[in-house]
Amino acid sequence: MAGQWIKARQTKYAAYAAVYVCVVIAIIVVGNVLADRYNKSFDATANKRYSLSDQTSKIVKGLKQDAIITYFNQSTRFRDGKDLLDQYGNLSPKVHVKYVDPDKEPQLAREAGIRNFGTAVVQVGVKKEEAKSMTEEGVTGAFIRDLKSNTRTVCFLTGSGERQIDDSDREGLSRFKDLLGKDNYETKSIDLLAKAEVPGDCTTLVIAGPTRNYQQPEVDAIKKYVEEGGRAFFMLDPPLKIGRSEIADNDALTALLASWGVTAHKDLILDLNPIGQIFGLGPQVALVTSYGTQPIVSELKRTATGFPLARSLEFKNTDKSSIEKLFDSSSSSLATENLSSNAVNIRDPKNKKGPLTIAVAGTYKTDKENSQGRFVVVGSSGWAENRFLDFNGNGDLALNAVNWLASDEDLISIRPKPPEDRRITMTRSQFSLVRLTSQFVLPLVVVFAGFAVWWKRR
Repeated sequence: MAGQWIKARQTKYAAYAAVYVCVVIAIIVVGNVLADRYNKSFDATANKRYSLSDQTSKIVKGLKQDAIITYFNQSTRFRDGKDLLDQYGNLSPKVHVKYVDPDKEPQLAREAGIRNFGTAVVQVGVKKEEAKSMTEEGVTGAFIRDLKSNTRTVCFLTGSGERQIDDSDREGLSRFKDLLGKDNYETKSIDLLAKAEVPGDCTTLVIAGPTRNYQQPEVDAIKKYVEEGGRAFFMLDPPLKIGRSEIADNDALTALLASWGVTAHKDLILDLNPIGQIFGLGPQVALVTSYGTQPIVSELKRTATGFPLARSLEFKNTDKSSIEKLFDSSSSSLATENLSSNAVNIRDPKNKKGPLTIAVAGTYKTDKENSQGRFVVVGSSGWAENRFLDFNGNGDLALNAVNWLASDEDLISIRPKPPEDRRITMTRSQFSLVRLTSQFVLPLVVVFAGFAVWWKRR
């Protein structure tokens, strides 16, 4: 009787079902244990909205000591910051996230100087910095301010028609100034005509698109600054002679660069690459998509940058300087020496064929022990202006160049991008069409399809 019960069909089905239930329960238990122990996620969004940037990852994973992120908010609203802050904790075991309710622990909030709910404070070692916003940009900025406690000043040269950091127009550099502030750099303008000497507090000197000739004392001051261990960022436009605002040849300045091994040619690069049209660029904008291995550009793989009105460069090492190429224009580009007319013959045999070097980085051997000058030369300045700085990787390139010049190589990376506005804007007629389709057409199609199947089976 017992044997028949064991062989019965119902018994076998019950045994199978029990085994299946046990297997499913085991899978669920193991899955939950692994999920609790290994917090992994996959971001399938087009702009990686739910992933931390390369810069954040590089900074957090490179921490030499423990860091504490304290989030102050009402306990019922901890979730507002948890998704973001937990990502920091997942990057490194040295990062610890604490949640504090100022209403329940007012002494901690008072000690930290917290005035508003939804505020994060980042502490690395004994130094504390409040995040300026509850975004990745704000929290990572607090990490940078903690780690870079010394003052670093980027000085922009003025007096000869250069682009200015206080100019918020299309051709100004106010947005570049804002980006530098996020990496904890101070900025100021200096005039070498008033005193031909680069101030001692300048970590980096920027020469951004001068339109008039530098006087020899100015050039001598730049030369002395770099050759004694200073850092300089040259952005030199081609000497165009078109229209009212002509650009001077600036022979004294280009002669200085030539003495360091960089020749700035008097030409204009035209990029005939059809890919540029996809980005809405004309031939006067050189599109760059491949880079060298120098630290400034090593993180820019698969990132495009654009350089309006660029000139070509040529470089060679000297007994005092060592130079590396950063990037070239595309193979479909050319350079014309016709700088006084809008009409350019692309079939002129005098044109130089691409690829053509647009940017280089160099070091200068000083007479001081453990000291070297550094310089970066780019054959365009328009790529860093307000209207063009947001083009793909231009902002990252500008900051990476300053990071390298200031010996802040640990900050070189791809930075957090603001979230994209991906809303769909429709006209009234388009909205009416979508509403009609979703509320009436599609439901009716389903009803008629069901009726057809029922009629056929009947």
